[in-house]
Amino acid sequence: MMRSANGYETRNTDPFSSMTRPPPGETSAERDVRIIDQVEARRISDQIDEQIRIEREQIRKRVTTRQEVKVLLLGQAESGKSTLQKQFQLAWSTMDQERPSWRPVVYFNVINAVRIILDELEFEFAHEQHEPSSPWVDPHSGWQGQLSTLRTRLWPLVSSEQSLATELRGSVAVSGNKPGVFVKSGWLALTGSEARRPQNERRGMYNGPDPHDLVTRLLAASQADIEELWLHASVRTLLRTRKLKLEDSAAFFLDSVSRIASPDYIPSVDDILRVRLQTLGVVEHSFNINLGGRAVNWMLYDVGGARGQRHSWAPYFDDANAIIFLAPISAYDQYLEEDYRTNRIDDSLQLFTTICSNKLLRSCHLILLLNKTDVLRTKLAAGIKVKKYITSYGNRPNDYEEVAEYFRAHFMQVHRRNDIGKRVLFTHFTSTIDTKSTQKIISNVRDSILHDAMTQSHLV
Repeated sequence: MMRSANGYETRNTDPFSSMTRPPPGETSAERDVRIIDQVEARRISDQIDEQIRIEREQIRKRVTTRQEVKVLLLGQAESGKSTLQKQFQLAWSTMDQERPSWRPVVYFNVINAVRIILDELEFEFAHEQHEPSSPWVDPHSGWQGQLSTLRTRLWPLVSSEQSLATELRGSVAVSGNKPGVFVKSGWLALTGSEARRPQNERRGMYNGPDPHDLVTRLLAASQADIEELWLHASVRTLLRTRKLKLEDSAAFFLDSVSRIASPDYIPSVDDILRVRLQTLGVVEHSFNINLGGRAVNWMLYDVGGARGQRHSWAPYFDDANAIIFLAPISAYDQYLEEDYRTNRIDDSLQLFTTICSNKLLRSCHLILLLNKTDVLRTKLAAGIKVKKYITSYGNRPNDYEEVAEYFRAHFMQVHRRNDIGKRVLFTHFTSTIDTKSTQKIISNVRDSILHDAMTQSHLV
């Protein structure tokens, strides 16, 4: 021990200090070995200290150069938010390893469409059997017997819908016990630990065979019946007269049922982009990207868009860098599931008004995606008049360019009148299932958001 200048005793930790005080009885040879060992120990100690210093410096640089960008995907239910999120994943990675895990979700979409068709046919038959001009109730057409036979043969497949939905959504309780794939922990959960659990563990959740295996067999056995139902003249009539309304992607899956029912079926990227999932709450997705040598953590938040879930958005507003708002302009002939009096276009405009006027979001980068342009083109080509559902459209031409511009002008007007941040509004017409065009938009959106966020942080 030695005494310091302030009077305290301190321990001498210098390993060289003991070199000059050999232990009693030590020979000169032993002393040389001891000194060599001590010098080597000191060298190793110094090397470790230097490595620690280098690592600390590297950590400090990563902390000071890493930028976190928080982006919110907002919009009503079925506006395409989750599909856009998948496109963002494709921009920085692939879905090759996840594709097999999406197979039961595709199965669910097929079964759901078949069940809706059968229910609607039965409804029409029950309520219009006194209309002899109705093709699906014409006693000479034999459709009543055909419907009964098809429904009987398809019943085992249709009855598996609820158990498959429950298995996919991880037993999440949904009000009214409505069948559906409701993703509480995010669609990635379907391709994560839950979807990859051993079959015997999944089977333990239910008193029966594994739903995936059962549905695979049922779908293969029902392929011909599904095709017969889908191509039947009565179904075509219901579709043409707009009495049968399916999910936007239902026709895609029903047209592909022979491929999907194949025993070795693996979902394609197009299949994954088109599946219908209903997000519950707010789901976070994180991507690490490199921008000019600078590490950026891209935090993307996919939100449930139903009216009853919008209250959960607010906690994510205060530190958001950007908002991507999706408005499905194909929905002019649709009404909210929660309120059949409210047109979905009107709801989107009201929701966009709320976003533009929210004080917590006044500094956010704002992007508007007028989505589902492919569905809009299809509806207009089928002769579905906009003015029938939106009277203010008047006698304008019922063509894509005129309709798309009309809706764009309304959203621009909402922004101009209500945006308290006086921000530039970046607007794009999109079809988020179109990977090629969407990837170009994502690239532009990503770069503008990152540049804006890093400028605000004084990092560029």
